[in-house]
Amino acid sequence: QVQLVESGGGLVHAGGSLTLSCAASGSIFSIKAMGWYRQAPGKQRELVARITRTGSTNYADSVKGRFTISRDNAKNTVYLQMNSLKPEDTAVYYCNVDWGVFASWGQGTQVTVSS
Repeated sequence: QVQLVESGGGLVHAGGSLTLSCAASGSIFSIKAMGWYRQAPGKQRELVARITRTGSTNYADSVKGRFTISRDNAKNTVYLQMNSLKPEDTAVYYCNVDWGVFASWGQGTQVTVSS
């Protein structure tokens, strides 16, 4: 059974930092890519950052220069370092794992940035 365990969300003041992590387990398939999406109230879920097994990354324009995604292939874990947080970063952040033949979603972790 595929399981994604997310951690690291919380409340932070504008300008602060948070690090999210997501550990994946339970599939016989190798992970092709891992990423983070977010969904703010009343808005569609959007890609924040994504990283492939070989380390290629892509970011939403709104987070470039502030967020950094990384992964530990041995631990099937992806991290999102978020710096210089802004109130508009407030959302539920979801981990996404692309196993190649299917994708998995985490349960979501709330990030709230106060002004």
